[in-house]
Amino acid sequence: MKKRWILACVLLLGVAALALAWMRWNRRPSNADQILLLLPDNVPANDAQVNLWLDAASEEGLHVTPVHDSEFVRPLFAANRCAGIILPDSIHKQASDVFIGSMQNYVANGGKLMLVYDAGSLSPEGRYAAGKSRLSQLAGVDYALYDTLHNGTIAWNTVSGPMDAFAQLDIPPGKFYPFTTSGAPGSNPGASEATLMRYRFSTLDYPSFVTSGNFPGKVLLHSKAGVAAGVHDFGKGSVLFVNVPLGYLKANTDGLPLHAFLKYFAEHTLGLPYLASVPDGVGGIILNWHVDSNAAIKPLQAMESWSLLKQGPYSIHITAGPDAHTIGDGRGFDVDHNPTGQDRILQYLRAGDAIGSHGGWVHDYFAAHIDKDPPETMLPFIEKNNDALERVTHRPVTEYSSPSGDQPMWVTKWLDAHGFLGYYFTGDTGMGPTQGYRQGIRPGKNIWAFPVAHLGPAAAFEEMPDFGFQSPEILEWLDGMADFTASHHTARLIYFHPPGILAYHDIIDQWMDLTGRLKSEGAFRWYTMSGLAEFLNARKQVAWTTTETAGVVTIRASQPTSLDHMTWRLPASRFEQPTVVQGAARVARDADTWVLIAGPGQNLEFNARISTK
Repeated sequence: MKKRWILACVLLLGVAALALAWMRWNRRPSNADQILLLLPDNVPANDAQVNLWLDAASEEGLHVTPVHDSEFVRPLFAANRCAGIILPDSIHKQASDVFIGSMQNYVANGGKLMLVYDAGSLSPEGRYAAGKSRLSQLAGVDYALYDTLHNGTIAWNTVSGPMDAFAQLDIPPGKFYPFTTSGAPGSNPGASEATLMRYRFSTLDYPSFVTSGNFPGKVLLHSKAGVAAGVHDFGKGSVLFVNVPLGYLKANTDGLPLHAFLKYFAEHTLGLPYLASVPDGVGGIILNWHVDSNAAIKPLQAMESWSLLKQGPYSIHITAGPDAHTIGDGRGFDVDHNPTGQDRILQYLRAGDAIGSHGGWVHDYFAAHIDKDPPETMLPFIEKNNDALERVTHRPVTEYSSPSGDQPMWVTKWLDAHGFLGYYFTGDTGMGPTQGYRQGIRPGKNIWAFPVAHLGPAAAFEEMPDFGFQSPEILEWLDGMADFTASHHTARLIYFHPPGILAYHDIIDQWMDLTGRLKSEGAFRWYTMSGLAEFLNARKQVAWTTTETAGVVTIRASQPTSLDHMTWRLPASRFEQPTVVQGAARVARDADTWVLIAGPGQNLEFNARISTK
């Protein structure tokens, strides 16, 4: 009898402790914008595959927190106190039936889930489920049909979708094609669908599971395999199913899909505030000039009268040696012995442009050898180029572009270690500035890649005719890029060679008319690589939290030096007008978004009540 009484007391105390913990948890202000990234228990939170998701979230101005499965399935885990959950590809292929059941309950009871590719497709023993994935009901279609398709379970195909989906995914024109319904030469008149494109290689193929059945919601992207991405309701919640390996792609120089869907999930599914990636939330373009040789001298002189030079600043990168194609040919820009070139460089500096290094001393020779010869052989070419430019500019060179776009990881690591801030990159195309991954590794700490924007398979002006693009469509793309960066409050890089731009004087003038108007409206800016990279490195030091208490969201932010120009955007459909509690900031309305732009000061606090309309 005494043992039973003791056991009853122990059980009663245990229940009381659990109840007290539950009450304390639910009295805490909730982390109103936290997205959970679910991990198997054997994957550490600092794993490289986890870090690339966290880096992407940071670059998109969002909060993503790793959580292990065992914590998620605990009875008292308050999953409803997060904004949403991501079940990632590659990291989380295996899952137990208990975990799958917990995930279904979470969504059915109102949770928001982003389900990616092969997540949960295997049992804990590493086998496909009989018939179809156990997550097929959540996904909205049957997939992982190994019993039926065997080696055909996954297929590589081009990915297409309606144009409005690409806009919602923050994918710029040219990365999808056609990008207009206007019927410009080369476009498809009246087209409502477009296809993802790859620079230099036309269409872009992605792997996806072959799917079966009618998707019950909105299909965002599709391929011959079936649904590539879509969103639908499930019980009281919803699921964004992305049937493309986002983490795998980002680990291998294609970060755009992961960033696009992460931002879509946060903005369109969850309605979260985010920290903008450009100063004052004003989007713009980095116009990167590549001066390869003395063939650029006359074009640069001809461009003196262009309206292009009345705007800027621009990032102007120069191969500085006396040779261009082969060692000893004497066809280089020859900065050390070229008074005209030196004068022009100083003129650009006075206009506020940034002078960067275009690789290694002998343009074509360097491009042909950089990914073949040992680093100790090629490094002197980079060092000589930098030294020559610094002798003229009397300031450090902090921007870089590799001739032909080939950039082994050792180059990026060297640049990062020697104070460079940004480099032109032919991977991760279509993205804004990113600290990207290659072979699963992020090669730099403070340096930023600036992926090239492209019109289908072409990027530089001299490439356009080779792919059938004529002036009207090129202008439409340029205008589209300016409009895109302005309306999406982001930055993209466009590059050219002076000889290649000469034939497009008229359309450049027309483009300048649009960018000039957007600038005068405060909606657009020109950025340099180094200038924007400095801002992004300062932004990385912003610590900010979002808590919710009694229907009021409070955002607190700090930065060791100053929060000046840092900008938060909040959907007006979800929030009432924010009010500043502490620090310097101004609040504005931009269409369907509240914009809060911080002023000088290290600390800021503002409130925004959740709308009840």
